[in-house]
Amino acid sequence: MITKLKRVDWTLFTILLILMATSLVVIYSATHSSAKFGDSTSKMAIYYALGFIVFFVMALVDYRFWLKYVLYIYIGGLMLLLLVMVIGSTLNNAQGWLNLGGVSLQPAELFKMVLIMFLSVMLASKRKLKLGFWRDITPLLGITFVPFAIVMAQNDLGNALSYLIITMALLWIGNMKYTQAAFITIIMVTLVIVGIRSYVAYHDNIEAYFESVNREHWIERIDPWLMPDEATEKAIYHTRNAKLAIASGGLSGEGYMKGSSVQSERVPLTYSDSIFVVVAEEFGFIGAAVLLLLYFTLIHRLVLVSLECRERAGPYLIIGIVAMLLYQIFENIGMFIGLMPLTGITLPFISFGGTSLLMNMACMGLVMSIRVHSQVDTDELSVESTGRYTRRAAQG
Repeated sequence: MITKLKRVDWTLFTILLILMATSLVVIYSATHSSAKFGDSTSKMAIYYALGFIVFFVMALVDYRFWLKYVLYIYIGGLMLLLLVMVIGSTLNNAQGWLNLGGVSLQPAELFKMVLIMFLSVMLASKRKLKLGFWRDITPLLGITFVPFAIVMAQNDLGNALSYLIITMALLWIGNMKYTQAAFITIIMVTLVIVGIRSYVAYHDNIEAYFESVNREHWIERIDPWLMPDEATEKAIYHTRNAKLAIASGGLSGEGYMKGSSVQSERVPLTYSDSIFVVVAEEFGFIGAAVLLLLYFTLIHRLVLVSLECRERAGPYLIIGIVAMLLYQIFENIGMFIGLMPLTGITLPFISFGGTSLLMNMACMGLVMSIRVHSQVDTDELSVESTGRYTRRAAQG
């Protein structure tokens, strides 16, 4: 175990510590005067303590152990998603939480890692052969579509879209043919363009339909993105105030715990989904840039580990995790500056949330396990080769 601990990437560990400190500081600023969420900082500290335990457990256990049982893990994950549909509780219009003995669990968050592991094992089994569209790509898309449909039925658009992003990233590095990639890209771009034009052209009909299926809040999230001039005051309230807060931060910010919009609670959910607004308003462009630099450094370390790994499943796992993080960072920040629609997606390692944080820390532990055990295998192979050479030399 001591040998394994020596092989841990302590630079990555240090980045996680800095992100933890950033999260606690920003959450405290957003909630210190709130009667309802005043204990969020202490709760997040507990989540981080548990998260680092999960990190080291995942790092010290050989990641191939989990891959042996990935089919059962996938089925178990689907069962949890279905269980949410039966007994799950609703929060912010999404039925996605299980309350187990006073502990709230969001299976849709956990399933991201499950999907990454399952798809990685499937792609690794192809042994770097070119993927066939019907033989390989279609089944993998089917594996993704099942949880995607369930989570969409739970009204959780943000997590459902992350499944698609993860799948497309893994297919891209899974030796997909260029013609296949071009075909899928053209279809996706066409669907997006047609969808946007149709939404604008038939807005009233679409709004009536969403209201009939109890999805009217989707209109409130899409209108500020596509039709801000025609959106209702209620729909545009969140994104408009978030943009004003970010703009008021300027270069260096209004000062810690002095953000006018944050401290007056004009921006909703500043401790969770809107936490980037706190960073931008109170620490300005410089603070936001430093946070993005931390994310860049984290992702750079993950990519370096993937390049060092010689086992087939390892790089797939890491690239899936990188795609998940990039999507969440881009979506969370983009929805407050007008680039993306408003969704309930957290900012990794910063937003308040136990399930999200524990899942992200487990993913970091999985990456560390790949690094630790790949080096162990390399060292053992080197020792074995040296031993064979020594025996041959002695016999010679």
